[in-house]
Amino acid sequence: MPLVTSTELFKKAYEGNYAVGAFNVNNMEIIQGIVDAAKEENAPLILQVSAGARKYAKHIYLMKLIEAAVEDSGLPICLHLDHGEDFEICKSCVDGGFTSVMIDGSKHSFEENIALTKQVVEYAHARGVVVEAELGRLAGVEDAVKVNAKDASYTDPDQAVEFVERTGVDSLAIAIGTSHGAYKFKGDPSLDFARLEKISSLLPNFPLVLHGASTVLPEFVAKCNQFGGKIDGAQGVPEDMLLRAGKLGVCKINIDTDLRLALTAAIREHMALHPADFDPRQYLKPARDAIKGMVQHKIKNVLNCSGRA
Repeated sequence: MPLVTSTELFKKAYEGNYAVGAFNVNNMEIIQGIVDAAKEENAPLILQVSAGARKYAKHIYLMKLIEAAVEDSGLPICLHLDHGEDFEICKSCVDGGFTSVMIDGSKHSFEENIALTKQVVEYAHARGVVVEAELGRLAGVEDAVKVNAKDASYTDPDQAVEFVERTGVDSLAIAIGTSHGAYKFKGDPSLDFARLEKISSLLPNFPLVLHGASTVLPEFVAKCNQFGGKIDGAQGVPEDMLLRAGKLGVCKINIDTDLRLALTAAIREHMALHPADFDPRQYLKPARDAIKGMVQHKIKNVLNCSGRA
């Protein structure tokens, strides 16, 4: 099975009231752990690559690894650019074999965001590639995304309708209270479900996307802290909130921080227990297994997409 776009994945997700997981990848072990979990759960899958990951691993290496994942799993896999900041990187990924790209013009004015998104949409659609855009700004820090809380803004429902109509974009990342990174809430976790319901009602059958949606699983935070880390106070999005979002038009949920925590916790534990070990296969194998277990948990308990491939 070749790489697919997200169009059919989102159609099924919207009709089935579930979400597809979009997992950020950086190297072979992360890809293997994610794909093995999805294969075991028979779940649809989006593998996404940030500009930083593409620079770190090189485009050609990631493409070959993902081609291997498609061949090995037989799953419908969409390859997506996460947070493309300009037309050039989106164009490069479209030309380089990606089946989906995100143009993030959320830092620009409404009109500038529309113009930039429309430019990417026209180029991508002519080549059979789908486009995600963002309206509203999420706070937090993750990879190249750095937005102060004072600069964050929630998505305006009426603007969302105008934005989709004028750009022809295929999916829209919205801001309803999630944030990038591990530190999402200072008080009790809260998402603006009234805003989500309004956007979903104004854009029926249109796929919405949640960024900054890692749940920051306590077991991995505790293990990181136990074996040499210090990430006290990290607080993610509760799983029941993500499940609810998947029933209100959110078809794609992005997960990156939880992958980093799972991998790092496993490596720290192994090196603490086996300080003389210098064989990378010995500490990357438990890291890969940790990612697989975490992704299976997400598929079954957060995304509700097990058996939907």
